[in-house]
Amino acid sequence: MCLLALAWLHHPRWRLVMAGNRDEFHARPTAPLSRWNDAPRVIGGRDLRSGGAWAGVAADGRMAVVTNVRDPHAAQAGESRGALVADYLRGTVPAHVCADGLAGSARAYPPFNLLLADADSVEYVGNHPGGRQRLAPGVHGMSNGALDTPWPKTRRLMDAIADWCATDTPALDRLWAALADEHRPDPTDLPDTGIGPEREQWLGTAFIRGVEYGTRASTIILVDHAGEGAIHERRFGPGGAAEGKGLLYF
Repeated sequence: MCLLALAWLHHPRWRLVMAGNRDEFHARPTAPLSRWNDAPRVIGGRDLRSGGAWAGVAADGRMAVVTNVRDPHAAQAGESRGALVADYLRGTVPAHVCADGLAGSARAYPPFNLLLADADSVEYVGNHPGGRQRLAPGVHGMSNGALDTPWPKTRRLMDAIADWCATDTPALDRLWAALADEHRPDPTDLPDTGIGPEREQWLGTAFIRGVEYGTRASTIILVDHAGEGAIHERRFGPGGAAEGKGLLYF
């Protein structure tokens, strides 16, 4: 995942709402949203190269989502970031216990931001720079910077999810529209992550359209206070062409 907003204990029905985009090379093999054959409790898309995932849920309403951290000078070798999501969802360890354990081994992975959620809390772990935090109720955002870094596209998605929670409507159109947003921010508002201004602007939109690299999937996760809910997915190919969608309940 490269962009997400999350509402925690901020909606009258859903204890957790997550909306996010996964940006990736289109050639990277990926399985669509499904229940995993080797772990039937886990629901999500899957990276077929590493076996991990960028976002998903477990049958008991636990959720995990990971982003990479954009730094061209940081080492990218190490364990798969997607395994952080998959391993948590396969298990039964509470979010805070898992996050505490990962805080000590986070350097074994390329730069990441990770959110782990269960019925009691949403926990953040990051390793570039290092960080460990329990999220307060409200709306949070994450992209390829640290948690709640106010990049323009992150702020816009956070505003959209906050507005959606305030309207208390079951229709997801406004969230899908926010994930499909191709608004290009003013260059002076963009971060400098070391990749040059032209590339910063291209990656500054919520939905990234490209032939070799771009938004591969948009995901919305809804979890109620009983741990039940739904995970929605829309998939895209080169040039942003729609390639399918999925919806599973848990």
